[in-house]
Amino acid sequence: MAWHGEPLVGFDLETTGTDPLEARIVTAAVVRVSADDPVERRVWLADPGVRIPAQASAIHGISSERAAAEGRPAREVAEEIARTLTGHWEDGVPVVAYNAAFDLTLLSAELRRYGLPSLSARLAGRPIGPVIDPYTIDRAVDRYRKGKRTLEAVCAEYGVALESAHDATADALAAVRVARAVAGRHASVAALDPARLHESQVRWYAEWAADFQAFLRRKGNAEAVVDASWPMREPAPVGA
Repeated sequence: MAWHGEPLVGFDLETTGTDPLEARIVTAAVVRVSADDPVERRVWLADPGVRIPAQASAIHGISSERAAAEGRPAREVAEEIARTLTGHWEDGVPVVAYNAAFDLTLLSAELRRYGLPSLSARLAGRPIGPVIDPYTIDRAVDRYRKGKRTLEAVCAEYGVALESAHDATADALAAVRVARAVAGRHASVAALDPARLHESQVRWYAEWAADFQAFLRRKGNAEAVVDASWPMREPAPVGA
């Protein structure tokens, strides 16, 4: 059976901001999906240890006061998320994350921040994955489609119901459903096994980054640099 018919794990974070090297985890979800329904889910509410900006709270609905009162220590949350994801990889189950380079970079930065083992270290040094990122895949296989590429917009494009945008559980489940819908529309994606699809996304993301960097420089930002790393950027050492 092709990968999109096998169990998949959806992963999503809601955070304090948009810079994955600086933002902190507020909520998280890891949802294992068999067929089209969740069969196992883990959710977290963290106390990020910093105030949550009002604009972030307006998106995901979690205030600083609620996070401080109800959230668990961020260090514990980051450890449990990392342990859960690597457990699925060790079982051979791909992890689906919409815009994986954001979520996995942010998680990696949190692990570094709290002196916890990296994702790769937990996998005995081997590269993380396989990761399936519908954002990167859709952008590569339908490059010239007009319109936004937000999760909400891509769900609408592929006819996937998104019950509550910016709820980590709903977004994680939607990411899995979008990944399957993309494979259903594009036979070239469905034909790749998870390892080859992971490798293809590394290349597709790098090609997009190079094109976007060139675009920014043509528009006058001569110093523009777009990081081409996928599925995550490596955070700088603490204190660097």
